Amino acid sequence: MKGTYILIIYMKKKIHISIGSLGTIQFRKGFYFYVGSAMGNSGSTTLLNRIKRHVAPPEKKKVYWHIDYLLHDENSLIIKIYLIPSAQRLECIISHELRSISDDLIKDFGSSDCNCKSHLLYFKSLENTFFE
Repeated sequence: MKGTYILIIYMKKKIHISIGSLGTIQFRKGFYFYVGSAMGNSGSTTLLNRIKRHVAPPEKKKVYWHIDYLLHDENSLIIKIYLIPSAQRLECIISHELRSISDDLIKDFGSSDCNCKSHLLYFKSLENTFFE
């Protein structure tokens, strides 16, 4: 199955994390929406296998992608996952729409292969959003 996904991650407290080539980034306490895609037909590039990788314990995977660095930190917790099966890559469209309602973004996070400002959006709270 191909498609796009949204990970909703709760950051328990304000911390600084080294995110590969992006350097050290401050993450505020709150909610982060990470939008990614998995457009493969088989193996690790399918939608379900990509999600399995993200939810696997940190010691079971190599830290490679920006999101791996974030999820590797003990203060981050995936609280919800949305799967959007689709043959069309939708991550940039969804990231752009979420950016319009978010409180902030982490510049260049997860978007090194496109022209988006970010694929990681910050929300102080989920109150009054359609995600609560």
